[in-house]
Amino acid sequence: MTSEAGGAANQLMQVRYSPLEQQFADVDEIFDELRTLVRSTDFTLGKVVGEFEEMFAAAAGSKYAIGVGSGTDALKIPLKALGIGSGDEVITAANTFYATAGAIAETGARIVFIDCDDTFGIDPDQIEAAITPRTKAIMPVHLAGDMANMTRITEIAEKYGLPVVEDACQSLLATEAGRPAGTWGIAGGFSMHPLKIINVWGDAGVIVTDDPEMDRMCRLLRNHGLRNRDEMEILGYNTRLDSVQAVVGKWIVARVEDIVSGRIKAAERYDAAFADIPEITLPIRRATKGPEERSVYLNYVVYVERRDELLAHCHAHRVDAKVHYPIPLYKQDALRHLGYPDGAFPVTDRHAETIISFPADQHLSTAELDYLIGVVRNFYGR
Repeated sequence: MTSEAGGAANQLMQVRYSPLEQQFADVDEIFDELRTLVRSTDFTLGKVVGEFEEMFAAAAGSKYAIGVGSGTDALKIPLKALGIGSGDEVITAANTFYATAGAIAETGARIVFIDCDDTFGIDPDQIEAAITPRTKAIMPVHLAGDMANMTRITEIAEKYGLPVVEDACQSLLATEAGRPAGTWGIAGGFSMHPLKIINVWGDAGVIVTDDPEMDRMCRLLRNHGLRNRDEMEILGYNTRLDSVQAVVGKWIVARVEDIVSGRIKAAERYDAAFADIPEITLPIRRATKGPEERSVYLNYVVYVERRDELLAHCHAHRVDAKVHYPIPLYKQDALRHLGYPDGAFPVTDRHAETIISFPADQHLSTAELDYLIGVVRNFYGR
């Protein structure tokens, strides 16, 4: 767990960012099942992992769910199952978190960035120009609890015969046209890191798919490529979901609708409070497009003027605001070898300079939400 999620940092804030202390304040039910697990000694890919996978698949709206060791592996494993490797290219969003690029790089493929638009999603209008004979997949990113434009992206992918693997790590239960994040492509990857929509006591991830062969390959790849104890079908990895984390995962998945509903209510309160501040621009809200559209607000993100000053003002008034993410991936030292010049992705750059994230979760009280709103309004003289 990062210091960002730690309890000590929360104690310093009037409005904290991470809800983990409240979320896991009463865990007797989890410990009761953990005691049963310990007595059973069923620690590796046991019964509880299968139970969790069934629950997660039902929540995510998929036929299959495969538990793995991290959200990063939940992105890498489907790419490997597709046979993607050295010399191939995978298209993804320039404004994403490090893990998206890392998962692609681990396969040996080249990362091809596309700029985003003001919905935070990859800009579909720029995808076709980036497709080459080496392109083997598209990995759209559903950022901050929202969804990329999957209707357009899947149309393009089908036109060129390209598989889509969704990075849905931040957007469990988000929907477009009533269809959930992670279920549009051949596979989708989710994270259960402590800062995600559902979170366990460490790192874990889940792959979802409706394709039986993808399900079979992902299960092989997460467990050394073993067909059984004595036969190895392919070379794989050791990235099994721990049974202990599956116990925690079962407990939290059962509460995911309440978690998402609480985040949506917090976001709606913020939206109403900030609507009359000209220095704040709200992103296009998916909910305005109809009842089958849903954002789940892993991070409540808006565009603001004088962002760095506002961030400092929030911290001075004990509001734990954050920036996701201040340095675009293509400008990171680790990815300079890709050769993208500064300014290659102007919308991503603008976002990096103007976005701010405020806490928004099911455990924040009305008083806490209103305190944060007051701090922000005061900064802009409202």
